[in-house]
Amino acid sequence: MPIKVSSLNDLVANVTDVEVSAEWYQRVLGMERKDFDPGHGKQKRISLLFGNQKVNLRPVSADKEEWVTADHEEAGSEDLCFLTETTPEEVIDHLKSCGVAIEEGPVNKQGAIGSLKSVYCRDPDGSLIEISAYED
Repeated sequence: MPIKVSSLNDLVANVTDVEVSAEWYQRVLGMERKDFDPGHGKQKRISLLFGNQKVNLRPVSADKEEWVTADHEEAGSEDLCFLTETTPEEVIDHLKSCGVAIEEGPVNKQGAIGSLKSVYCRDPDGSLIEISAYED
């Protein structure tokens, strides 16, 4: 029987500076920081919680033996879309108040379950961040 994936639990973002990235995701996207100890003498890890998901921040300098990751980890290579109930105009106002440049938007996009209005910006490493709201 084939596997049927039901949802996303977490993703790993490779970043240059975990503290800088954690502060940005907290301040700009309102995520909740959680530090945890993976045990076995491994380095402390930082996650950012939102809804029922999380983003794990992995420093690109981390030892692959300590933290298994993609074959080609590189800071700034993510392209992530986060959903919000905030209007695109309010997103733009908030980003501007945080000193974050708008890359594009609001623009119409097709989401997983319908039409989105999206605003794009970049995180501290240059990853593209899409902040979207379903139009319905």
